Amino acid sequence: MELSLDQAWVEAVLLASVRIAVFLVIAPPFAHRAVPARVKAMLAVGLGLAVAPVVTTGYVSPDLGGFVLALVNQLFIGAALGALVAVVFAAVQAAGGLIDLFGGFALAQAFDPGMQVSGAQFSRLYQLTALVLLFVSDGYQLIVAGLARTFAVLPLAGTLPVVDPAAAMVDGVTSMFLAAVQIAGPMLVVLFLADVGLGLLNRVAPALNAFSLGFPLKILLTVSFAATAFLALPRIVGSLVDDAVAILLGVGG
Repeated sequence: MELSLDQAWVEAVLLASVRIAVFLVIAPPFAHRAVPARVKAMLAVGLGLAVAPVVTTGYVSPDLGGFVLALVNQLFIGAALGALVAVVFAAVQAAGGLIDLFGGFALAQAFDPGMQVSGAQFSRLYQLTALVLLFVSDGYQLIVAGLARTFAVLPLAGTLPVVDPAAAMVDGVTSMFLAAVQIAGPMLVVLFLADVGLGLLNRVAPALNAFSLGFPLKILLTVSFAATAFLALPRIVGSLVDDAVAILLGVGG
């Protein structure tokens, strides 16, 4: 019994798996350390086999130098696409960071081994909630589907244009800051008004030393109104998923 494999088919699937694997290492929700590396590798190979009919069509096996160059190219494309998606979902963590800063929680920062970043309580809470919502709402499936469609726009033999991801990164960072302010906006307004009220009280009655009440009062307001911002997170995460898929389909298009 002889088993024959098409070398071009194997190379195309391998290159596609490399792009997917790098993307999964960088892009949420798979970038979290709670997802084992073995699972990411198996998922990359499985998705590479799933997109085999697309990537193997018209693929011509190059020489060794051409294959190494194509491998490096897929590493770069996967990293660029993953970074673009990560920037989109960084808005949730940035919103939590703003709440921590204005609410007085920023003094108690801790290292998050899951995402390899430092953040305070609300920053980490918002990030973990967004990751859970991605899995619960099947938003990760839309992201994976968007990644699979990039093989039609950016074939294995092609290269990633430098201008497109750079422009998308600038737009993504701008949108991230805007979305972060929109998510944390109600809380920031409440905390700002609390600071204004304490300032006026301190001017009227300096002996009360109103600013000494600032930290406990702002912490109480932050915890009390946190549920209001939490109610909007499912809709926000759904909008971020749509933005991430649009970016994946727009690069190189």
